[in-house]
Amino acid sequence: MIAAHKDLKADETQNNFSLKEKRGYDIIVEIRIERKGGTAMTAKECIKGRRSIRKFKDTKIDHAILEDIIETASYSPSWKHTQITRYIAVEGALKDKIAKECTSMYPPNGDIIAAAPVLMAVTIIKNRSGYERDGSFSTPRGDGWQMYDAGIASQSLCLAAYEQGLGSVILGLFDQSAAETLLQLPEDRELAALIPIGYPDETPAAPRRKSVEELLSYLS
Repeated sequence: MIAAHKDLKADETQNNFSLKEKRGYDIIVEIRIERKGGTAMTAKECIKGRRSIRKFKDTKIDHAILEDIIETASYSPSWKHTQITRYIAVEGALKDKIAKECTSMYPPNGDIIAAAPVLMAVTIIKNRSGYERDGSFSTPRGDGWQMYDAGIASQSLCLAAYEQGLGSVILGLFDQSAAETLLQLPEDRELAALIPIGYPDETPAAPRRKSVEELLSYLS
């Protein structure tokens, strides 16, 4: 296998990302874009820099970028490595239909979905995470572990999108049943969250965070 690497410099506001393309069967071209100064974004910078974005530019997202984001998110931990999270990238007329018909409980979410070029539907395969082989629950939390797994995967997706220069926001207020019908989910799948994704058209400030002293305690 032949691998070619090319480093490109971006401006100071450009986030790092790696994009791998297969050319034929034996060549992989890897392009790595770095921020001005040649430093790579750390995990801490990615986590602290990400924002919930609700306004997007009218710019299409290349499917290769979406696939790279999902490949990164696939490394999220899950219950007994069950890997139950599945993603549906919704575009065009169906995205607009979901925005119009599934957000009456909170119309601003419809506006956000309509403005984003892509709506990522985060779904889970039911009755695996938190379950034993005989179908019984593994812990007193019951089926709660499947949403836990979906939450981890959703954050990984948002961080991977941010690394690619994209914004996102996790939405929970929507008509789940209506959205599942429009997405034609099979019986063994459940919709966990909707995540609009696109190139940001806003730069919101970071909300105030609680102090470490409030969040952390020690026992011995």
